[in-house]
Amino acid sequence: MTSTPAKSSSAALPKVLWPLLFGNFVIGTGVMIVPGTLNEISTSLGVSVAVAGQLIAAAAAVMCIGAPLFATFVAGWDRRRLLALSMLWYAVFLGLSALMPDFGSLLVVRVLTVVSPAIFTPQAAACVGLLVLPEQRGRAITFVFLGWSVASVLGMPIGALIGGMFGWRSAFGFVALLSLLSAVWVWRSMPNGVKPPALSRAAWAETFQSRALMLCVAVTLLYSAGQFVLFSYFAPYYKAMLNITPLQLSLLFAWFGAFGLIGNIFMSRQIDRIGAPSAVMWGVGSMALSLLIWPLGTSLVLVALVMVPWGLGCFSSNSAQQARLVGIAPALASGSIALNSSAMYAGQALGAGSGGWLIAHGGMYSLHWFGLVGLLAAMAMSWWATRQRAHGTV
Repeated sequence: MTSTPAKSSSAALPKVLWPLLFGNFVIGTGVMIVPGTLNEISTSLGVSVAVAGQLIAAAAAVMCIGAPLFATFVAGWDRRRLLALSMLWYAVFLGLSALMPDFGSLLVVRVLTVVSPAIFTPQAAACVGLLVLPEQRGRAITFVFLGWSVASVLGMPIGALIGGMFGWRSAFGFVALLSLLSAVWVWRSMPNGVKPPALSRAAWAETFQSRALMLCVAVTLLYSAGQFVLFSYFAPYYKAMLNITPLQLSLLFAWFGAFGLIGNIFMSRQIDRIGAPSAVMWGVGSMALSLLIWPLGTSLVLVALVMVPWGLGCFSSNSAQQARLVGIAPALASGSIALNSSAMYAGQALGAGSGGWLIAHGGMYSLHWFGLVGLLAAMAMSWWATRQRAHGTV
């Protein structure tokens, strides 16, 4: 490896983290492009909103299974090549998605597209520890995951606006171009020889046998499912509730994402001081507060206010969870982060599938209550994980 970590925890983070942040921005934009254009996909391809939502569930299921599998398969790959190729793959299949003539073919190509998120996000996080000092790790990981927050501020709203004005195919093409740019930037910026140590079978076994790690992974599963019961269907929900226009929807997504960015920035500055477990509880609790007061959102302005706590907690909790796992067992980070990503995507699949079922059975206006149950369960599980850790359970 040719890069040298910064010399103190208070020093500026290495510039090589910027293309990783941008890569997560593109990955996040591509993942969230379907929720942002769900109305247009449904209308264009002649399927119901509930059926169109299965694009989210199917993709999330593939990312769930793929994250730990690819963590093993690509263990010996140089991260410069791996991350650049994964973004190139993303570009190609996002472009192909825009050309699909019907829902069935789009579903197949979408499943292939999300191989990239299953690789890029967990592997980018896993190699951060080789680019910074241990005492900078929490700040560096949350910095890289700012890309997902920025995707919610800029990528998802812009994608939704492009989809509303020019059609979902144009929105997919836009993200494909961003993916090409990301692939080039990663290739030009990442040093050669960045290879996190491969996990042996014994290490994988240790990861699965660690109660502390598995409880944390369960927390991610629960809060991801709780969020995506409703988040997957924001576009049709607000169309039904408020007859929202594409521009208003884009502005609402931008508002939500702005607070996601603020929450993640705050978390990146405070996590090493307050500790990752407290940071996770803070983030999930903020999201739960929004869903608790969700019925108060009876106008566009009130909806925007109700969404603020959710925005503050949604991406910051993901970042804090990654730092929490690395802190519990640094040597097992490649495996635990991959499993955590898998749990996040499994939760998305579970939430999107459950939300689609509820909508199909007339439950559009009760989505937030089901989501709240998942978030409260996540908080209880997180408390238990912290308690187990405090009593020395590994």
